[in-house]
Amino acid sequence: MKKLLLLLTMFVLILAGCGKQDEKTDKENVQEKDQEEVTLKVASLIPPMTEILELVKPKLAEESINLEIVVLGDNVQPNTALAAKEVDANFFQHVPYMEEFNRNNDSNLVPIEPIYFANYGTYSKDYKSMEELPEGAVIAIANDVSNIDRSLSLLAQHDVITLKEKTGSYYTTADIDENPKNYKFEEVDLLMLARMYDDADAVVMTPAYAAPLGLTPKSDALLTEGDENDFAITLVARKDNEDSEAIKKLAEAMTSPEVRKFLEGNYDETAIPAFK
Repeated sequence: MKKLLLLLTMFVLILAGCGKQDEKTDKENVQEKDQEEVTLKVASLIPPMTEILELVKPKLAEESINLEIVVLGDNVQPNTALAAKEVDANFFQHVPYMEEFNRNNDSNLVPIEPIYFANYGTYSKDYKSMEELPEGAVIAIANDVSNIDRSLSLLAQHDVITLKEKTGSYYTTADIDENPKNYKFEEVDLLMLARMYDDADAVVMTPAYAAPLGLTPKSDALLTEGDENDFAITLVARKDNEDSEAIKKLAEAMTSPEVRKFLEGNYDETAIPAFK
């Protein structure tokens, strides 16, 4: 009888110990989960960039990542904020533009994942084809070196001009080898391109700046760039955080089938997915 009571007492003590251990384990799991939750700040500018970030936000929340989208007002602030560690990543630019910023600011921004090609195009208010542009017509292009390169490359791609062999990082107007119709190139701030639509004979610009004018690449552009180039809009981070788990999960979410479906369903004329 004493042995039986002893066994029962030991059994109760073991159960109580297991209960406390389970309670401790559950508490530790909750604490661990709380510790794993992170806030990821990503700077961006306009749709569809901001819309893609909004689309992946719930998916990241399931991974304990609170995505904070920081919408800024120009194409300089996102890189400045990222370099200053005010945000963790940005999503608004192509790699040549990022590389130009790094050179000019001694920064260490790095590309993480190309997301989509913003179909660059040449637009004209008065002419229906490049062949109609008159001798000496004025073509407005962005004035930063990466987009001068991009604009000239687009025109050369369609044999409007020919370019010398590239010797530096970017083409400039000095690299134009042949310009049969003596087109004049007016370099303006990126944010001024849409305004030049009324003043220049043609304007070379991205869909983001053509859209407010009611223009799309497939329907209205005299020339388009397509997807065989180095100018995909890319998720960018810094060298010090490029391998972080949160950045990796963000890149994974932004290259999901859901994002591809969103782009193809809503921006089929302007944004070509850059991921497989």
